[in-house]
Amino acid sequence: MQDAVPVDGFSYGLLTPLAAFCMAMLGSALGLRCTMRALTMDQSRRFGWLALGAVAIGTGIFTMHFIAMMGFTARDVQINYDLPLTLASLLVAVVVTGVGVFLVGYRGRTPVALTTGGVITGVGVACMHYMGMAGMRMDGAKQVYSAGVVTLSVIIAVVAATAALWLAMTVKKFGVAIGAALIMGIAVCGMHYTGMEALSVHLTSATGTLTGRTPAEILAPILIGPVLLLVFVGLFVGMDPLEREWRHRGKGGDEEKEEPSEPPLFERSAFEPRS
Repeated sequence: MQDAVPVDGFSYGLLTPLAAFCMAMLGSALGLRCTMRALTMDQSRRFGWLALGAVAIGTGIFTMHFIAMMGFTARDVQINYDLPLTLASLLVAVVVTGVGVFLVGYRGRTPVALTTGGVITGVGVACMHYMGMAGMRMDGAKQVYSAGVVTLSVIIAVVAATAALWLAMTVKKFGVAIGAALIMGIAVCGMHYTGMEALSVHLTSATGTLTGRTPAEILAPILIGPVLLLVFVGLFVGMDPLEREWRHRGKGGDEEKEEPSEPPLFERSAFEPRS
């Protein structure tokens, strides 16, 4: 095995990291919103909102990872991607996020639930990242990882996941959720680029037929599904009158004394005249 070749995680400049961050933040914001809504439900109705939150956060993390990988190049090395393994990493992201979200969603903000959920989710997100990395196919080159930096990236993922779960159980206002999503987006992107620092690419004497799909071939199929899914979640969440529900819960029995607020437009009968 020869010396490492230069690699570049920002071959398109700031385009890919900024786009990746936006997707991570969007998924986190929608996931927090869904989790906030779940907390207003009884346990029998909580499942659907928690599942939707897990899908939003996991999909956002995966989309962030894939967009960021589009900016990765290694000098004189052609890189393809194994499509089944790449899609499997999306499933891992959603499932492990779901484990953490459901754990704290039903067990509450206890230290045991937050720690267990954070560790499971963080390690799972790291597994998603390195599964995606393992899906890279390189012509005449081999990936080598620094164990110390890999460990650091896993620690960052666990801390970020624990903080995200705590925020999901604590934040009650959408404006605050945006700030929390901003922090989560930074943390997830930080984990990704720390993990990329662990990678070095070494040329080998062995060459053969390069398998997998080129980035151009899989860019649209990989991104269209997750992005449309996030748009659907966003539309679904956008029609949800959450603030009124929180006010109802916070005031207890006093809400009967106040004037009833006007229902959202989509709840008003088509035959009811506007005031």
